[in-house]
Amino acid sequence: QVRLVESGGGLVQAGGSLRLSCAASGRTFGSYAMGWFRQTPGKEREFVAAISSSGGNTEYADSVKGRVTISRDNAKNTVYLQMNSLKPEDTAVYYCAADRTIVRLTNILYDYWGQGTQVTVSS
Repeated sequence: QVRLVESGGGLVQAGGSLRLSCAASGRTFGSYAMGWFRQTPGKEREFVAAISSSGGNTEYADSVKGRVTISRDNAKNTVYLQMNSLKPEDTAVYYCAADRTIVRLTNILYDYWGQGTQVTVSS
């Protein structure tokens, strides 16, 4: 069982930056692949970025590539999402997810999910 708690969301102007954090419980964080997804009302949850358990492999959605960086600190049981050059269309609830056995990092079928943190980008 893994408990995930996101933080770092908020209101930012277009062009600004935010860093989201996701703190995980447990002593086996280093064995989990981690992902960030986002969702807006009436739309399906969509993939944003993911990182393998070792941190050696990362994946990004085309919509955020070049503006977003995912990283992890296994000693702190935390994964980060640095978001730069934010756009109004980045407004969403951002969710952190974890899975030990997922093969495709972009797949939404992660086992564990956080409660989400709201990101609002004003124009």
